[in-house]
Amino acid sequence: MTEPNEVTRRFSAKDESFTEVGLVLREVCLALKEKGYDPLDQIVGYLLSGDPAYITSYRNARVLMKRLERDQILEELVSSYLDKNEIG
Repeated sequence: MTEPNEVTRRFSAKDESFTEVGLVLREVCLALKEKGYDPLDQIVGYLLSGDPAYITSYRNARVLMKRLERDQILEELVSSYLDKNEIG
């Protein structure tokens, strides 16, 4: 029988729960919901326009979002969609 500490663990950098984009989006969504905004509408507005005013400054959400490149966010979102729908 194999000892528990001898088993090789797998780590996936694509695991959304561990990616920077995933963490930032969670924080931003929480802040937007707490302020009464629809996170989907606000984030789409930001991604389409690049205008950070779509993201609340509450809980430092705007600063967090501006740390990421918009194409980085889009890549993560599309990748997650494709993975969940077994398309990619």
